[in-house]
Amino acid sequence: MKQHPLCTDCENPVTPLDLPIPAGLKREWAAVETRRRFLGRSGKVLGWAALAGLFGELGLRSYANGADINSVSAERRNSLGLPHFAPKAKRAIYLFMSGGPPQMDLFDYKLNLASQFNKDMPDSVRGNQQLTGMTAGQAHFPVAPSHWPFGQHGETGAWLSSLLPYTARIVDDLTIIKTTNTDAINHEPAIMLMNTGNMNAGKPCLGSWLSYGLGSMNDNLPTFIVLQTKTNPKENNQPVSSRLWSSGFLSSEYAGVGLRSGTDPVLYLADPAGVDRDVRREMLDTVEQINRQTLAEVGDPETNARIAQYEMAFQMQSSVPELTDLSKEPQSTWDLYGPEAKQPGTFAYNCLLARRMAERGVRFTQIYKRGWDVHGDVVGVLPTLCQETDRGAYALVTDLKRRGLLDDTLVIWAGEFGRTVYSQGGLTQDNYGRDHHPRCFTTWMAGGGVRPGITYGETDEYSYNVVKDPVHVRDFNATILHCLGIDHSKFTYKFQGLDQKLTSPVPAHVVQGLLA
Repeated sequence: MKQHPLCTDCENPVTPLDLPIPAGLKREWAAVETRRRFLGRSGKVLGWAALAGLFGELGLRSYANGADINSVSAERRNSLGLPHFAPKAKRAIYLFMSGGPPQMDLFDYKLNLASQFNKDMPDSVRGNQQLTGMTAGQAHFPVAPSHWPFGQHGETGAWLSSLLPYTARIVDDLTIIKTTNTDAINHEPAIMLMNTGNMNAGKPCLGSWLSYGLGSMNDNLPTFIVLQTKTNPKENNQPVSSRLWSSGFLSSEYAGVGLRSGTDPVLYLADPAGVDRDVRREMLDTVEQINRQTLAEVGDPETNARIAQYEMAFQMQSSVPELTDLSKEPQSTWDLYGPEAKQPGTFAYNCLLARRMAERGVRFTQIYKRGWDVHGDVVGVLPTLCQETDRGAYALVTDLKRRGLLDDTLVIWAGEFGRTVYSQGGLTQDNYGRDHHPRCFTTWMAGGGVRPGITYGETDEYSYNVVKDPVHVRDFNATILHCLGIDHSKFTYKFQGLDQKLTSPVPAHVVQGLLA
């Protein structure tokens, strides 16, 4: 008597083909003879001719055998001409501080700002900048100097806040950019612009562009992985959504794969009771046959993405548990990252996972840390944010350097914009708030392709306007692509009649002064 849906040792065992077909799949098959298919058939002759001109005989053979033109294999990567030149970095790790860290409290030291306490910032400094609805109604814009002292560190003598004692230890490895600037003044458009190069949803993010263009460096883990750091209730946690790691108009196989903290990093990855590894393999092979038949009949490239995702999920069943098993890490790891790294979901834990992913060939890892939206109670909240992130970032850079991985790994630390030097709401000697500020904010990079130990760009005495060497978000992303061997102006994808790219139609430039 059968005990499970797919028994191999029961009476009258069944195969995957004997499974009941879901109603939705039946409807999908019934829809094959639709107007869409008729039009698809009508266009095949012209389509094959166009493909022959674009990809040649090899490309046509690959497509005829079930390969998606949007799915670029290692053998066919040269059809994109990537990388355009020898890259300094093979992979990247992006530490995203969602909410907008206040640059004048962390990196952008202004010696004379203390003497301006509670004085109105001059109108000439603010100019005609658009203000958010949270401060536009203020009658005064009182200057709020940083509550914490700054000091010079490393051989370069870079100024850092006392809130960042661990980051201060690696300052000679960092490329600090004080003049990053953006077009957006509110969170959602700003975070979209930073991640996807566009303020509107629906465009591929940086990680998806890299996955599409450079492909995977391993067979057992996704090319692009996203980790979210657990939130702290006392912080103002702006939401983040999957459209920040979406593949947009690219195939869905290039989207970021989110790993959760805890014992079950990927939902529904484990086999159900009664399904062993051999049965799972047989089932996936059978589903692939069905999907390839559907691809041949309907021609939807997302079917090919589905095949690739099923196969990756199968590989991840063994690779993810090994990745997240930290039991074999030596004591030196915990001495470096600190005790919080043993707690799943903390920033330090995620930084340790990012190092392990770098070792295993993950092309792009992005860690989100929310809570930096400090409209009020800066003095109460900012120390907590720094305690949660400072040591992890330091440990990640140090660990990569010790293992010889920093030379070809680009580490990026950034938020979506900065904060205002004037106080939002009430100002006292012991506390203040800060509003959104797009005109200048501080980011940093380390590792493959960038010049270590430099501070790039200058802001005015109020950390409000750029006075030298601006770095727009588009330039920032163009420089990241350059470090990975990509010419941003040539890295395009035809969609809706346009040659779409990460750096948008607006001109962007690689910042040569940041490059090693």
